[in-house]
Amino acid sequence: MNSIVSINGVRFLVLVLVQILILNHINFLGYINPYLYILFVILYPIKNNRTLFIFLSFLIGLTIDLFSDSGGVHAAACVTIAYIRPVVLKFCFGMIYEHQAVKFSNVEFGAKTMYIAILTLIHHLILFSLEIFNLSKIILTLQKTLFSSVFTILLCVLITIIFSKNSK
Repeated sequence: MNSIVSINGVRFLVLVLVQILILNHINFLGYINPYLYILFVILYPIKNNRTLFIFLSFLIGLTIDLFSDSGGVHAAACVTIAYIRPVVLKFCFGMIYEHQAVKFSNVEFGAKTMYIAILTLIHHLILFSLEIFNLSKIILTLQKTLFSSVFTILLCVLITIIFSKNSK
């Protein structure tokens, strides 16, 4: 239990620092800005306290908001994906999730990628919808969502591959 807390604490700090110090300064073509910090929400252990998980998701979003001066849009997007995560887990992993046996190092690559992609797309759609908050700029919202999502998904999949523990 203590190692899980320390791993998640380190993951929280490292992802926040990488996001603030490196990734927030990337803005390629005005559309692409990777948000790697959502990996905390994506990889958080399933069996842990759900209320604590939603609070920590709010906290990581709020921390990014404070350093990005973005007014709470990251916190709102993080809380939303944290809240709907069980539905996405059940959709992507099926019976493995029902039996609480999902280990991200042991699941199929396609299911893991689909899970990351769904949560990332939802996060980015909420984030950019709240950031732009103008219905007449729906095309801009969708462009930013699509391009940033693709880059974020690739980065998240790459990071999970690099740092996964090979059990084979």
